[in-house]
Amino acid sequence: MIATAEAEARMENDETPACRLVRGGAGYRGRQGLDYVEGVSRQSVGARGLCMHLLTIPPGGRSKAHLHEAHETAIYVLSGRAEMWHGPRLEHRMTVEAGDMVYIPAGAPHLPVNPGDVPVTAVIARTDPDEQESVVLRPDLDVAAPPPA
Repeated sequence: MIATAEAEARMENDETPACRLVRGGAGYRGRQGLDYVEGVSRQSVGARGLCMHLLTIPPGGRSKAHLHEAHETAIYVLSGRAEMWHGPRLEHRMTVEAGDMVYIPAGAPHLPVNPGDVPVTAVIARTDPDEQESVVLRPDLDVAAPPPA
């Protein structure tokens, strides 16, 4: 992996940026309460406008109600079936499954839930290279959210 400062210094010096390989494995817990496999981000490769991570929601798992204040999100579901509650009061429910793609605009409250008995795995891409920087938790909406499975 290349350090962020090193990547930015190379770009400022008009050096050709290098393509980078990110091997899966390292993970972290997001503020939303879900576990991610770290992928492409400012921190891992010096990305300037996007990030991409792998998310697995365990059976019965769910995130905290939240929104991404300043970035859009695109999701591709690889396996499993999940529900996503969304809207100003989480009043809408969307069911997603393997092969589906989801768009979440900046500022849209949402809460994914895995009500099933198998993990849900998805690729998450965002327009903020610092994936957790504009996460805003909405504990006021957790009350309105569906209970964990």
